[in-house]
Amino acid sequence: MVHKVALLTAGGFAPCLSSAIGGLIERYTELSPDTEIIGYRHGYQGLLTGDYLPVTDEVRANAGLLHQYGGSPLGNSRVKLTNVKDLIKRGLVNEGDDPLQVAADRLVADGVDVLHTIGGDDTNTTAADLAAYLAKHDYGLTVVGLPKTIDNDVIPIRQSLGAWTAAEMGARFAQNIVAEHNSAARMLIIHEVMGRNCGWLTAATAKAYRDWLDTREWLPEFGLSREAWDVHGVYVPEDHIDLAAEAKRLNEIMDRVGNVTIFLSEGAGVEDIVAEMEAAGKEVPRDPFGHVKLDKINPGAYFGDEFAKLLSAEKVMVQKSGYYSRSAAANQADLDLIKQCTDLAVDCALRGESGVIGHDEENNDQLSAIDFQRIRGGKPFDTSTDWYRAMLTDIGQDLPEA
Repeated sequence: MVHKVALLTAGGFAPCLSSAIGGLIERYTELSPDTEIIGYRHGYQGLLTGDYLPVTDEVRANAGLLHQYGGSPLGNSRVKLTNVKDLIKRGLVNEGDDPLQVAADRLVADGVDVLHTIGGDDTNTTAADLAAYLAKHDYGLTVVGLPKTIDNDVIPIRQSLGAWTAAEMGARFAQNIVAEHNSAARMLIIHEVMGRNCGWLTAATAKAYRDWLDTREWLPEFGLSREAWDVHGVYVPEDHIDLAAEAKRLNEIMDRVGNVTIFLSEGAGVEDIVAEMEAAGKEVPRDPFGHVKLDKINPGAYFGDEFAKLLSAEKVMVQKSGYYSRSAAANQADLDLIKQCTDLAVDCALRGESGVIGHDEENNDQLSAIDFQRIRGGKPFDTSTDWYRAMLTDIGQDLPEA
């Protein structure tokens, strides 16, 4: 019998958090209405400090409202339980404390039988550390994770919750940004899309935007041409950006069409930028997880400057769709996927089965509770994917090696 369940959302936002919380509450209400539910505020931060919101009868009755909203009603933070130095600095643990023990003891003190974590690879690898600690020290708690990341880069999960919506929202964002292409002669637009190590979101956003272009009517005789509104370059972290070769190709487009639009992953070319900074003796800013702070090194601005010089652009616009995309409410495709996953998450929790819920690419895409030890981040986008190669061929960009 599961007497008490705790939920938490962590890491960056994605268009699934609010809905996943709602789905878990609805499923527990359906199968185990007497189970008490709480939600720790701001992820692992709330777990360490005991800061939580109770799921009252009124919340249960209105949990369906959460499917209509983006963000997370519980709030997020980037707290890693194994980064002791950062936790001490934040005042979340004391010198000499083992944060995993602090978290485990808090769960016991709060009477929690099951912990549901909703987050990306960092959240779920942290959950894996916690689950291993709980098992090793016989705490007898079940941990069930749900995979959230708009990058769609969790191994071995086929599709992360919220990624489809993020691509759709990025395409919607681009509809207005690309309309700026005539705001100056020789206009260069850089649409920077989230994706630290994985180019899936950039590629999927470009495809969704171009699918929208297919639905429009054009009037090229009066300056309203599909080619001017199109995407002219798509750059992802998995591929090297040959600036010289691309400048030659894009210059022809700039001369002929009058503008160039590039969709760029925020992680594309980062290794080159970091190497350049380190060679110059500059400090590379990093977050508590050791990731390069992309907002500090600003790849969009870097490539905007480089391409502006190479293309003799008269005006450059760099726009980032990430926060617009990641805070959206889930679309129908994601809502369907979220329901599948939250239903199974509760089923697993009630039978005491820990793991991360998802379609297992290493097991015939079976929806199951995947062992935490198999969960890793950094899954690369497969640039040999048919739809991606077809898109690059269509825009005249060289294909990556298959």
